[in-house]
Amino acid sequence: MSRAARWIAGVVLIAVLAVGAAACGGGNDDKQSSGSASAGNGGKKLKIALANSYIGNKWRIEMANTFKAACAMPPYKDQIDCSVFNSGNDVSKQTQQISNLISEHVDAIVLNAASPTGLNGVVRQACQRKILVVSFDNIVTEPCALKVNTDQTKFGQQLAQFLVQKLNGKGNVIMVTGVAGTSVDADRNKGAKGVFKQNPGMKVVGRYTGMWDSATAQRNTAAQLPSLPKVDGIWSQGGTDGVIKAFIDAKRPLPATAGEAENGFRKFLTGYQGQKPVDGLSIGQPPYLSVVALELARAILKGQHAKSDVTIPFPAVTGETVKEGETVFKDQADSFFADFTDSGPKATVKICVEAALTGKPCPGRLKVNLPAG
Repeated sequence: MSRAARWIAGVVLIAVLAVGAAACGGGNDDKQSSGSASAGNGGKKLKIALANSYIGNKWRIEMANTFKAACAMPPYKDQIDCSVFNSGNDVSKQTQQISNLISEHVDAIVLNAASPTGLNGVVRQACQRKILVVSFDNIVTEPCALKVNTDQTKFGQQLAQFLVQKLNGKGNVIMVTGVAGTSVDADRNKGAKGVFKQNPGMKVVGRYTGMWDSATAQRNTAAQLPSLPKVDGIWSQGGTDGVIKAFIDAKRPLPATAGEAENGFRKFLTGYQGQKPVDGLSIGQPPYLSVVALELARAILKGQHAKSDVTIPFPAVTGETVKEGETVFKDQADSFFADFTDSGPKATVKICVEAALTGKPCPGRLKVNLPAG
């Protein structure tokens, strides 16, 4: 081989090695145990996918829409290539979608799972390929997946404690529970019962399911009311506006109410359907959990947050703090979940209503306040 040929071959070999080194520096080979991906990212955008199961109710639609909107806002649009997959609550389909994401070498998977255990195998495979998995809302039990969620026991406690304070520890309350057999229902009920047990003056005079559905809660409340004594307080896991509507139809006074974050309930906090404002507390499982999970994944991969689980507080609104256009929306349906955004100086996420409705980005930069890692 001539000197010129050897020189050309050497240049080609160096170029090949350089390309190979750049490929190995991609996000999938980042060392997540150190909590940093910025050094190995080579300036390329991170690839983060939302793997969602069910998309058939308004909460899930708002959850997916806020994720899409966040991805189109800075800092995310400049740092992340996002994708969204819905499996229709089919474990097999979601497993295949995650397998495809592993093959595509994404950097992180943000997961709302169809099953707490059925996806553990494929989640473990993703972790073994050094893909960060952040599970939220319906979480998986696989230990390698990080968890972003609220505390459901505290949900029940907060609502019950509100009624204790409003009634000075003495009064008749009804409990409108959720879907029996679910861990969320059990944890919320457990939290409430613990508070009521510590306050023996609080008497639970009625307990029945509302199935987390306003129409069901209204129908079941209407069936219960004729046999109930005076009700001083309502504790409701969901369908809270339906419970109140049943009281109105029965011409019963509207008591202090602690319930979910339906827009209809928050309308009643302001005065709705000719009624005086309800004295109440509204908290809920916020659809922006998807955005919190996205931010946690981004921050970990950028070396800005420890690799740890995150528990966020419930966004809370009372009759004193509810505000049109921020925490209640008169032009939106009663069934709209108004806690798609947070409020106050310590808000976890503040995002515009258009994001929840359409997935379109809001003006300006999106800030997500994570607990310190």
